[in-house]
Amino acid sequence: MTDYLNIRLSEPEINALSNLALAHIGDCVYELLVRSYIVGHRRLTNRQMHTETVNYVSAPAQAAAMEKLLPRLSEAERAVYRRGRNARVNSVPKHAAIGAYHAATGLECLFGWLYLNGRHERINELFAAVIEEA
Repeated sequence: MTDYLNIRLSEPEINALSNLALAHIGDCVYELLVRSYIVGHRRLTNRQMHTETVNYVSAPAQAAAMEKLLPRLSEAERAVYRRGRNARVNSVPKHAAIGAYHAATGLECLFGWLYLNGRHERINELFAAVIEEA
């Protein structure tokens, strides 16, 4: 049986993915981390959990998180972040500035790349840095 939670692609397969494909998976990974953190560390109503989640996963919040993470990234991780940040997007949500949206896409791309490379420990290190300084 395939372990879908631990899918791991080869480096050539990952490099062949589009920036937005990496961001697509990274968006899910990042939101799962946020939701897990909120459920595990706070007693909130459903509405409060949703509000807290949005506070962490909105484009401005992800852009702010990326500012915290940039000094901690390796050169390879920075390259992936830049790759995602520079991705061509067809639309930007009306509540997000274009720069914040691109930075958020870069963060999602980074988390997607780390996930597909099986770098779960590194994902946890970076997410802990976001949460500790929040």
